[in-house]
Amino acid sequence: MTVDHQTLALLLFSAFVAVTLGITTWVSRHRHGSAEEFYAGGRLFSPMENGFAIAGDYMSAASFLGISGLIALFGYDGMLYSVGFLVAWLVVLFLVAELVRNCGRFTLADVVAARMSERPVRIAAGTSSVTVSVLYLVAQMVGAGSLVALLLGGTSEAAQFWTVIAVGALMVIYVSLGGMRATTWIQIVKAVLLLGGTVALTVLVLVRFHGDVDQLLLTAAERSGHGRSFLAPGLKYGGDWTARLDFISLGLALVLGTAGLPHILSRFYTVPTARAARRSVVWSIGLIGGFYLMTIVLGFGAAAIVGPETVRGSNAAGNTAVPLLALDLGGGADSTGGTVLFAIVAAVAFATILAVVAGITLASSASVAHDLYASLRRRRARPRSEVAVARTAAVGIGVIAIALGLLARDLNVAFLVGLAFAVAASANLPVLLYSLFWRGFTTRGAVWSVYGGLIPALALVLLSPVVSGSPESLFPGVDFQYFPLQNPGLVSIPLGFVAGWLGTVTSAEVADQAKHAETEVRSLTGAGAV
Repeated sequence: MTVDHQTLALLLFSAFVAVTLGITTWVSRHRHGSAEEFYAGGRLFSPMENGFAIAGDYMSAASFLGISGLIALFGYDGMLYSVGFLVAWLVVLFLVAELVRNCGRFTLADVVAARMSERPVRIAAGTSSVTVSVLYLVAQMVGAGSLVALLLGGTSEAAQFWTVIAVGALMVIYVSLGGMRATTWIQIVKAVLLLGGTVALTVLVLVRFHGDVDQLLLTAAERSGHGRSFLAPGLKYGGDWTARLDFISLGLALVLGTAGLPHILSRFYTVPTARAARRSVVWSIGLIGGFYLMTIVLGFGAAAIVGPETVRGSNAAGNTAVPLLALDLGGGADSTGGTVLFAIVAAVAFATILAVVAGITLASSASVAHDLYASLRRRRARPRSEVAVARTAAVGIGVIAIALGLLARDLNVAFLVGLAFAVAASANLPVLLYSLFWRGFTTRGAVWSVYGGLIPALALVLLSPVVSGSPESLFPGVDFQYFPLQNPGLVSIPLGFVAGWLGTVTSAEVADQAKHAETEVRSLTGAGAV
């Protein structure tokens, strides 16, 4: 990339960082230091504000960079991610949003512990939440590294290294100083920027083809080298029975995983009422739905205008398809329009990464402090000491995410998020649904449900082609691949549900009917909700 690209993009990066640090500093001066302030922003956000913040949390680097890249490389099969991410919100709206807001205070474990023995349940749910969050963070780190490598010419390993470290450092600052209130406003600003940039690119792609979507798709198919098969199922997931099972596994993980993501669940506590939580989801569905429809246009646009070979040459996983598309739409590498549009898109993508990592880090540090630390202490932790632990935990989680992000930098970011969704659907969703809807559910069932989904999901990923046994693996030089699927959801999600059932039916504990009745009334009516 030219010096103009670098200078302009870095100026826009700096402007966003300056604005968000300003928000964080302002909020830190007006905070009260309470747990409710740090974890839930004082529950002061309106449904529209929270809807934009949820959309900002959900529309990650995986969505903006990864999905468009997969569509550019694999056509129809790449669209599975767009459809899966969007359909998942219906599960959240109908099964989770209002009930979680009524039953909990700050985290997923609050909902489960309401009718169980608190300590073992909080430790299990907290461990699972931190694991999911770290996996999700890795995808954002990989996206940041790919973006800056492209900006600096695609060859600078040192630039990737320091970019990942810088993103980690910024996310720690946002969380430790500003808490949920600063993170929410950062998400809102980022959502507006991302939607604006996506709309502009989509319009430019459609203008290039004079509004003829058929011509766009046919040109993409022609340039792909696969002809009409580019527009049909099977290019990525249709080769053999293993690929088809991987397709089903990924679909299950995407559709069911959202309802178990800690940073999404924590958003429902930032509004004053359950009705506001439900309206937040309606707002977010509208914003997210429009965004994912546009990623389809951008993906096929990148295939038609840039070409899959150019995209793959820049980044093997396709993570740089949208910045390259912006460069071409603006007039090419040597044009002022291309320079400006590329820099804007790169800055928006970088803003997306910073905002999402802040939200995930806050959710995971809340799980460490509110669930793990509070449960492992013999005496009840004071709210202020709990918040101090959360700030410290943000640093530790940032270090882990940086290390893993450097290790996984050659994998597609949407694919990495698919793994996080699989773990969330395997470990968090079964225990959440059982706690809300099964009268006879017990503490042993809750603990077994979490670990019965979490441990198999992680083990299957370690034994899959993702880690070893193929040229695209994390460790291509070794082979301990015993599980053929890249996504473990098809096996690990049912195991989480079965483990919860088995733990309950073999438990000597009698479920507390009074606590279940209280939880049921509270979840459905909001009576007694915080």
